[in-house]
Amino acid sequence: MGTTATFTIGELARRTGLPVKTIRFYSDEGLLPPTDRTDAGYRLYDAAAMARLELVRTLRELGLGLADVSAALTRSATVGELATRHVEALDEQIRRLRLRRAVLRAVAKRNSELEEVNLMNRLASMSDEERKRLVDEFWDEMVAGLDIDQEFYRRMRSGKPELPDDPSPEQLEAWIEFAELVQDPEFRALIRRMSETQAQQIDAGEFHPPAEAWQQNWPAWVSRAEAAVAAGESPTSERGQTLANDLAAACARDDQDPAAPEFRTELADRFEMSGDPRAERYWQLLATINDWPPVPTAQPAVRFMIDALRG
Repeated sequence: MGTTATFTIGELARRTGLPVKTIRFYSDEGLLPPTDRTDAGYRLYDAAAMARLELVRTLRELGLGLADVSAALTRSATVGELATRHVEALDEQIRRLRLRRAVLRAVAKRNSELEEVNLMNRLASMSDEERKRLVDEFWDEMVAGLDIDQEFYRRMRSGKPELPDDPSPEQLEAWIEFAELVQDPEFRALIRRMSETQAQQIDAGEFHPPAEAWQQNWPAWVSRAEAAVAAGESPTSERGQTLANDLAAACARDDQDPAAPEFRTELADRFEMSGDPRAERYWQLLATINDWPPVPTAQPAVRFMIDALRG
C-alpha cells in the first residue's frame, strides 16, 4: 500500500461530515474510486480522493445530476460548461416556481373551485411562445380566406401577451381571462363578423382606412362624449348632435352625405360592432399582462356617440 496516508470510509465520513452510506454510494457509482483496499477487501481512500469527494459534494449541492458530476470529473465537460447548463435549468425551474406561486396567490384571492384551479395552472404553465402562438392562431382564423386590410390586422395582432417570470396575481388573472376570451366562441364570432364586414367593404370598393383627421380627433371626441355623459346630457341634445355631425363628417366618403339618416344609421351599426365591450376588454387585459399603461373604458362615451348618431 506504500507510505501514503489512507482512510477507511468511516474515517472519511468523520473528516468530511458526509454519511458513510452516501460515500459508499458515490464509490459504487464510480464517482469516488478507492485508492486501495485492505487485505480483507475494505476500501481505502487517500487525500486526493478526499478532495475529489469534496468536489462531488459541491457539485451535488449545486444540483448537478450524477451524469454531469461524472462528466466534470472525467473532463468530458468542463465545470464551466456544466454550470452554464445547470443555470439554464435552474432559471426554468425558478420561472415555473414563480408561476406556481402566482397561481396559488390567485387561487387564494378568487377562492377558486378545483376545476378552475386546474385550468389556471395549465394556462400559467404555458411558455411565452405558446402564448404568442395562441394569439397568432386566433387572428389567423379571424381573417382566413378574407381579403382584408393587411396593415390594420398587422397592428391588431402585433400585441402579444408576455407574462413576466414573477407575475402579480392581477397579471396572472388577466392572462387567464385573456386566454379564455380568445377561445370564447361568441367573441370569435364577433371578431370574424368584423373581418367579414371589412372584406365585403373592400370587395365593394367602399372600404377606406380611418382618415388621419379621424385618428387625430378620436381622443377628443371620446373626451367630449364623456363630458356630455358626466353632465347628464342626452345624445339628442345640441352637444350630442354637434358631436354626431363631426363624427359623420369625418367618416363620410366624397360620395356620401354625412347628414343622411341612412348613412348615420350604418355608421352607428359599425360603431356598435367595433365598440363591443369584449373588443375593448381584449386590449385592457393585454395592458395588464404586459404592464402597459392602463386602458380606461370608453364604453359610456361610445354608447353616447352611437345614440347621438341614431338620434
